[in-house]
Amino acid sequence: IINPSFHLEKLKIMIPAFYESCSEMISKWEKLVTEQGSSNEIDVWPYLGDLTSDVISRTAFGSSYEEGKRIFELQEEQGRRVLKALELAFIPGMRFLPTKNNLRMRQINKEVKSRLREIIMKRQRGMDTGEAPKNDLLGILLESNSGDHGMSIEDVVEECRLFHFAGQETTAVLLVWTMIMLSHHQKWQDQAREEILKVIGKNNKPNFDALSRLKTMSMILNEVLRLYPPGILLGRTVEKETKLGEDMTLPGGAQVVIPVLMVHRDPELWGEDVHEFNPERFADGISKATKNQVSFLPFGWGPRFCPGQNFALMEAKMALVLILQRFSFELSPSYTHAPHTVLTLHPQFGAPLIFHML
Repeated sequence: IINPSFHLEKLKIMIPAFYESCSEMISKWEKLVTEQGSSNEIDVWPYLGDLTSDVISRTAFGSSYEEGKRIFELQEEQGRRVLKALELAFIPGMRFLPTKNNLRMRQINKEVKSRLREIIMKRQRGMDTGEAPKNDLLGILLESNSGDHGMSIEDVVEECRLFHFAGQETTAVLLVWTMIMLSHHQKWQDQAREEILKVIGKNNKPNFDALSRLKTMSMILNEVLRLYPPGILLGRTVEKETKLGEDMTLPGGAQVVIPVLMVHRDPELWGEDVHEFNPERFADGISKATKNQVSFLPFGWGPRFCPGQNFALMEAKMALVLILQRFSFELSPSYTHAPHTVLTLHPQFGAPLIFHML
């Protein structure tokens, strides 16, 4: 049902929203840098999280952008509290006790659901009278709702919640590791900028077609996704007894976990330079880089492939184009390389970078 909302035609409609959100972040950075003359240190990690939240609010909820933002703030708090709860998950029955954390989690859950339901009902009424937009995610979900096989309002609520988690944090993670890698490998930062100036220009607004033509940028993003996939594990449940290859049978109900990070860094699949940042390996596309094996899984694989892949990559390209048009950047001496997992792969101590105005 959701797949159509990510068709390229729909993505083209979302490009102005990407541009708005990215421009707001860039303005903040320009201000910070010019205050110090022409260079300054900025920890980009919190800004990138705000940016991707902003983009999702605009593209998912369109006209209800401000209301959407409050929901995302609550969801973020919920994520932190879930992690806190997991630390005590080994104590049987712990999640049922009325601890401060558990009570707050229930409260957030209730508030998020009721706020979402309100937005959804308001939109539904607007669509019935022909006054509300239909081309954002919420509009598409509700339109699919009208047939016999549509989604219930509860389903729509859950999809909207998931969309934030799946679409916000993962893209922020992709952007932060890309900026860290480009700080570390200046040669690739220069090449990416050269391509942008050639395809788009110094002050031009990137459109969908121009973003699609950025080949070097695509290679860089793929290599970052290989080395630092936002989701380091993929879990699946085997529905019914399944035969794998010649000699393995998995029973129904078994849980299968694919260690994406290990697959992406396996020298047998990728060669001896597997731990090196080398976007060149994607010069002829993904199937050539993987020798047609399923060894590149940043967005999963198979029928449950992530429908938001093009959305995330377009958003990342838009942000990087606007950043590279205006700044060059390098790692700050205070940067510590420490990837760690908080549901997705975060830089544990942030990403302080030194920015120079161009």
